[in-house]
Amino acid sequence: MMDGSFFDQVYKVVAEIPYGKVVSYGQIARMLGNPRAAREVGWAMHACPDALPWQRVVKQDGTITGGAHAHLRRAILMEEGVSFLRDGKVDMEQCRWDKTDIGK
Repeated sequence: MMDGSFFDQVYKVVAEIPYGKVVSYGQIARMLGNPRAAREVGWAMHACPDALPWQRVVKQDGTITGGAHAHLRRAILMEEGVSFLRDGKVDMEQCRWDKTDIGK
């Protein structure tokens, strides 16, 4: 398991995700130079501070996670203009945030 500083790094990335965009757990792990740490990113997100845009982190295929909070997450993302496919998953092609796109 990763230490608290890894969680802090995850939260820094999450804080940067723009309105209307999403990232996957694995994408965050790759951004942090640890491509096999998607599960650890999930653990960090389980304890994510409420002030961060936690709803913008989804599975690689666009599936919304969050158990009982999945409906809330979906509603917030819809309010932000995130588009969804017919199968209910986030349209990752349209909405995935590329960190190099800062300001777009």
